[in-house]
Amino acid sequence: MGEPGAWWTLLAAPAMLLALAVLAVAFTAVLDARDAGRPVTVAVAVRPFTGVPRAVLAQPRRLPGADVLLWRAGAVLVPVAAVLSTLVIPFGDTVLADLSVGVVWFNAMEVLTWAGLWLAGWGPDAAFSLVGGYRFLAQGLAYELPLMFALISTATGAQSLRVTDIAAAQHGLWYAVWMPVAFVVYLAGVLAFSFTGPFGYPAGRDLAGGVLGEIGGVDRLLLQAGRWLWLAAGAAMAAPLFLGGGAGPVLPDWAWSLVKTLLVLAVLVLAARRLPMIRADRYVELAWVVLIPLTIVQVLVPALVNLNR
Repeated sequence: MGEPGAWWTLLAAPAMLLALAVLAVAFTAVLDARDAGRPVTVAVAVRPFTGVPRAVLAQPRRLPGADVLLWRAGAVLVPVAAVLSTLVIPFGDTVLADLSVGVVWFNAMEVLTWAGLWLAGWGPDAAFSLVGGYRFLAQGLAYELPLMFALISTATGAQSLRVTDIAAAQHGLWYAVWMPVAFVVYLAGVLAFSFTGPFGYPAGRDLAGGVLGEIGGVDRLLLQAGRWLWLAAGAAMAAPLFLGGGAGPVLPDWAWSLVKTLLVLAVLVLAARRLPMIRADRYVELAWVVLIPLTIVQVLVPALVNLNR
């Protein structure tokens, strides 16, 4: 296992993740206003957060036959898993827990989202919510293997599962440059485990909101927060995995990590708005026929490079 970070990182990591998620929500609100032809003001950026107090005070929805414990467990599990994923994400040269299996930890926390979304769909004992939960499982079967091969590509290149080792191994050449397939597949995976944009199928409008259809109050707030927290965590993880971490000229390490994370987060928000939603069965076909062979070949590239050194 790795070395523990300073005590203050225990508070700083979730605070930073929350701040990034808030920026992503505000950025989305600004883009919505611009596309609608409305003036872009500060009030537009903060409008999505005005409903938070009302959601906190609202009574949770009660349905006959609902399994309230599992329902709420699913709503809590998604944001908690996103926060726990930040334990291994370095910010500059600072990391809360520099685990020797950091990549595995991040992937394991992401997989917990599968359980959270399914429980959130199962709990209310309602048809549309249940279908939304199973849609996420079907989607997960499509994106998880390519995502895992993308993560393995970076670990193979650095010959380590420690995230700080992977960032340090990118001397002068980012993995995003010579592992472009892994980088693109990773970004698609971030959108998928955030169940947003083209992968918002589990919460689709054709299902009256799917996993979000019956949930209300604090539980709905937590599930929605988990969505944005995962988007922010995925963007933050992209910096050490593919963009050299905090390496860069002039600016300190933490500033480069912040700049790279914000750029990736902006790209993810824009992609989520521009790309059409993909049905799970079509993405399964694309993943198993195209993405898995491509990512396996991508894994072989750093393996062969290491063998020839």
